[in-house]
Amino acid sequence: MDPRLSIIDTRLEGIKRIIAVTGGKGGIGKSVTSSLLALTLSRLDYKVGVLDLDLSAPSAHVILGIEEGVYPKEEKGIVPPEVHGIAFMSIVYFTGNEPAPLRGNDISNAMLELLAITQWGSLDFLIVDMPPGIGDAAMDVIRWLKRAEFLVMTTASKVALETVKKVIKMLAELNVPIIGVIENMKMKESSVVHEALEEFDVALLGEIDFDMNLEDSIGDANALLDGDVAARLKEIVVSNPGFKVG
Repeated sequence: MDPRLSIIDTRLEGIKRIIAVTGGKGGIGKSVTSSLLALTLSRLDYKVGVLDLDLSAPSAHVILGIEEGVYPKEEKGIVPPEVHGIAFMSIVYFTGNEPAPLRGNDISNAMLELLAITQWGSLDFLIVDMPPGIGDAAMDVIRWLKRAEFLVMTTASKVALETVKKVIKMLAELNVPIIGVIENMKMKESSVVHEALEEFDVALLGEIDFDMNLEDSIGDANALLDGDVAARLKEIVVSNPGFKVG
């Protein structure tokens, strides 16, 4: 057995809640939501960490505007730097801006290494930006992050919804807790997402309208928090007990 597996639970024992943000497809706002959720919870006076496990195309550092020269510290493992009040860890600290063409076992090995070496300390929430898809990488995270609860993102796209239904079925079959679903980038009044979820015992937590100005705020945490998407996400967080500690 890989000796790193035995230390993951120890690394995570000081974390009260682990929320993994998923959706099965790229382009549905998973990384933006992960970043904004962390910022929102931090502004609500929670201690928060972000772990970007989208190793093929990590983007949380871009969204949060993490500057070059900010690095983890080595102390019986790796201590994530604090950025905008959030402890942040990503593979970009090891690859820089170079591509990381990982595949198969290499992806699993890199994720396992990040989980095994990262010293999170005491946190109220760890927000995990999940790898895309529902293949081996996602299954690895589910297996290793035993206490993770899942927040599922979708859009009204028929393609996105078909994938999301597969994600929900997979999580349900594995008895993994699902906090609920958020419909993102809503462009018109439609009940298509609500109807798609009727076959599942999963709550639709809320809807976030498409924001033409969001792109202009990427890289500026304060501007992101002042935007309409953050305001709506905060409403969802505050009104749903799934985002409380204790």
